[in-house]
Amino acid sequence: MAKTSLTSSLPGSKIAKAMIKSVRETVKYAYAPYSRIKVAAVLYCSNGETYTGVNIENGSLSLTMCAERIALYKALSSGEKDFPLMLIYSPQIDFIRPCGACLQVLAEHDYEIVIATMNSKSELKFLPLATLIQPFKLNYYPDQKTRR
Repeated sequence: MAKTSLTSSLPGSKIAKAMIKSVRETVKYAYAPYSRIKVAAVLYCSNGETYTGVNIENGSLSLTMCAERIALYKALSSGEKDFPLMLIYSPQIDFIRPCGACLQVLAEHDYEIVIATMNSKSELKFLPLATLIQPFKLNYYPDQKTRR
């Protein structure tokens, strides 16, 4: 399914409902004793599989891992290669966006991914990765077609 058609048909769909339920249930596993900002992400793959992640903080803050990267790494380590959509949710911050490190990692693996972010009322905003990383876009990402 094309990324644009997926997002245009997503609100109210079974996929959206399942992803929303997934992040709402998964966020309780986040470990955020320092920031107190819990985040969950669910990555939707083109074959219909989903992978979740939560943020896991560490006393040495540079060792903290974000929910988005955990979900992506789980998918990559399972052999996934095409990621149309990622939904991110935090009960503390409406419409939370990925940090720069997550944007960088996501861009290297699927520059065309769409990031959906959600508020506490389950309203969604869709943000193509290219619009989030545009000021920082570099031309050294590996050619996606040769990696598949």
